[in-house]
Amino acid sequence: MSAEKKEPLPLAAAPVLPRALPPRPPAEFSSPEAALARKQAREDKDAQVRGVTSIDAMREAIKQAARDLPAITEVPRLAMLDAAAFRARAAQGLPFLMRGLVRRWPLSTLEPDVLREQFSHVPVRARVGDYINTAFAADRAMQDMSMGQYLDMVAEGKYVLPPYLGNLELRELNRLCHWPTYFDKMGPPRFWVGPAGTVTPLHCDYDDNIFAQVWGRKRIILSPPHHDAFLYPSEANAILFGSPFDPEAPDFQRFPLARQATMIECIVEPGDMLYVPAGWYHQVRALTFSLSSNRWARAVPLALHGDMALRRTELI
Repeated sequence: MSAEKKEPLPLAAAPVLPRALPPRPPAEFSSPEAALARKQAREDKDAQVRGVTSIDAMREAIKQAARDLPAITEVPRLAMLDAAAFRARAAQGLPFLMRGLVRRWPLSTLEPDVLREQFSHVPVRARVGDYINTAFAADRAMQDMSMGQYLDMVAEGKYVLPPYLGNLELRELNRLCHWPTYFDKMGPPRFWVGPAGTVTPLHCDYDDNIFAQVWGRKRIILSPPHHDAFLYPSEANAILFGSPFDPEAPDFQRFPLARQATMIECIVEPGDMLYVPAGWYHQVRALTFSLSSNRWARAVPLALHGDMALRRTELI
């Protein structure tokens, strides 16, 4: 009998040269004037990238449009959508989940052990310590290491709050993910890796977001944009606002207005892709060891239907 022919491993590739992590943002500025100038420059750039006159105006338009949304108690679960169907649905301004799309990705067919076997050398930046209560602070505790060192740290299990790889560009994984062209202009893929118990606390991004669940399960709690009036938000930057309210352990004595906020729970399973419209608050908890990826649009949110009053007149 002839020897069985073995299929080649799907990840056979040339060695990847080490790359440097991006510099950390400065914890403080030399003066209030310098801080204000830096903030304004970032807002101007954010507005230009999205093709809008003002990020402030875009935020207010999102919240105003949300006031006309129908109330929902659950996130609809749909089959895969093509780009035209996705945009038509997203224009309604409500979150929805598509099943099965991410299962087609090469990364979904691999076991989590591949992170150690083939990507141990990749540099990562882990959120450590109390990264929930300091989530939107410039001086949040983070530690640079390799993927292998991070996995060793997780395996030790010595931490009250498990360390988390959040919002990282892991370009080594990009070729294993096949993103649909739902947005005309998208930011780079970001990756989120961690065991059960890792959390991204309640916050909103003022960009449309597609969130892909590759391995594991996560619980996501969502609240509509105009309910920020009940969530005590604080600005991290012009397109990111955090809330100190924890919908999984609500403290209504400290945050009484939060009783009025709608909270919608959604469980994302492997293979799911969730659309989170711009301005929707969301809190994310890993229920098992999990790898997720997301991309933010860099344009006028679809729920605003290309609002011409927001658009810049000059070419970008």
